[in-house]
Amino acid sequence: MRVEEFAFPGPLRDRLVAAVLSGAKTSTTGLLTEYEREGEPLPVAGSRGAVADSAGRIVAVIETTEVRVVPLGEVDLRHALDEGEGYASVAEWRAGHERFWHGPELRAALGDPAFTVDDGTPVVLERLRLVADLR
Repeated sequence: MRVEEFAFPGPLRDRLVAAVLSGAKTSTTGLLTEYEREGEPLPVAGSRGAVADSAGRIVAVIETTEVRVVPLGEVDLRHALDEGEGYASVAEWRAGHERFWHGPELRAALGDPAFTVDDGTPVVLERLRLVADLR
């Protein structure tokens, strides 16, 4: 079972894991380039993952129910709302994600200090459901 690490350890991961555990987070977004750089296959519907908290403890099991790869400019409101982070619009969702994607941690992980996204950047939209709360 793959280990799911939402964001980097710290406050953002803690909020995302809490949203998964509460059932508020039923979608997530990744950059296709992250999967390619890490040589990691895309998730597939029916696959399960173990959710790690900031301390590295496995706190939940999730199941992927759908995966789509779309240009960033085509992310829809339903996906943005289902991320469970309190976004009220796609514009809010995108601004929050761009802060993360343009942040120093992700740029360092990608090995590209000038990394940026635009409407055409391929993103991986994953729908998920909580299978087990292991806390």
